[in-house]
Amino acid sequence: MSQLRTLVISPNWIGDAVMAQPLLQLLKAAHPERPIDVLAPPAVSPVWRQMQEVADVLETPFRHGALQLKERWKYARLLRQRGYADAYVLPNTIKYALIPWLAGIAQRVGYKGESRYGLINLMHHDETPPRPMVAFYAALGAPVLAQQSPAMRAALPKPRMQVCAEQRQAVCTRLGIDAARPVLALAPGAEFGGAKRWPASHFAGLARAVLAQQPATQVILLGSPKDKQACSEVASQLAGAQVFNLAGATSLAEAIALIAVSSAVVANDSGLLHIASALNRPVVALYGPTDPDHAPPFSDLAASISLRLACAPCKQRECPLGHQDCMVKLTPELVWQRLQPMLAAR
Repeated sequence: MSQLRTLVISPNWIGDAVMAQPLLQLLKAAHPERPIDVLAPPAVSPVWRQMQEVADVLETPFRHGALQLKERWKYARLLRQRGYADAYVLPNTIKYALIPWLAGIAQRVGYKGESRYGLINLMHHDETPPRPMVAFYAALGAPVLAQQSPAMRAALPKPRMQVCAEQRQAVCTRLGIDAARPVLALAPGAEFGGAKRWPASHFAGLARAVLAQQPATQVILLGSPKDKQACSEVASQLAGAQVFNLAGATSLAEAIALIAVSSAVVANDSGLLHIASALNRPVVALYGPTDPDHAPPFSDLAASISLRLACAPCKQRECPLGHQDCMVKLTPELVWQRLQPMLAAR
């Protein structure tokens, strides 16, 4: 009989995938002999490829939002041949819970989600108020945690990713970035909505403060094609500086490698923020409409900045009051106060 394996079905968001990584550390500690495969959307799969606990990354062939029952049944037949002992279903939807059930995987672990009774046979229930994201996913490994010491149970593993030297050098060579000089990575975008974005003028003001003290710094602007406008607005205010506007110009794997070579990262609450944290880069995280305690960075050098206004966290895509004070009033000077000692320490 072939070796038993574990299947983890990935969340659909990059940041959530990163924050689920400690669950894999727990699973690997419990069964070091058991390979862990991750089934992930193509847009998220590069994140899992940088995690040492992952044996194989399988990309989902399904259209976003579609049930595609026939296609899921066919794909489940392929999974059945890989010999899974258990599956951890991290998305809360029925359509993802169908896959391990159709594949005949004996133990199927997940949250109740969309009333997935039967599909999930080791069911967990959400807590109120919601737990921080790392604890939320790690709780699915509760039987594993129960075997650990009280100290280990109290201190969950931190998300961690790795990038090899060849990856870092390849992307720097392609883009003309000197890895021997300081690199400041800025991530002005946010997939969730405009309310989470620190103003472009603030990002530019912070970059100018850094360049005034460290003129050799290379500023890189990272983001998806959807972030091109936000990054272009920052770049336009930094004329004359060595700025690489890379929004939409890199793959996610390349963006991960660039973050790995960065001296520091300043980002909105976004997937790139959590990647920087998992790579243990010095990071300043900017929170407005979201809760800084729900998904904080875990780097050794990290600062979560939130004004904690009375109207926050509203968790809205756009400011319901129309002023976005939670981000606008978070000044570049305030962020520079937290970033400056990080750069000095590097």
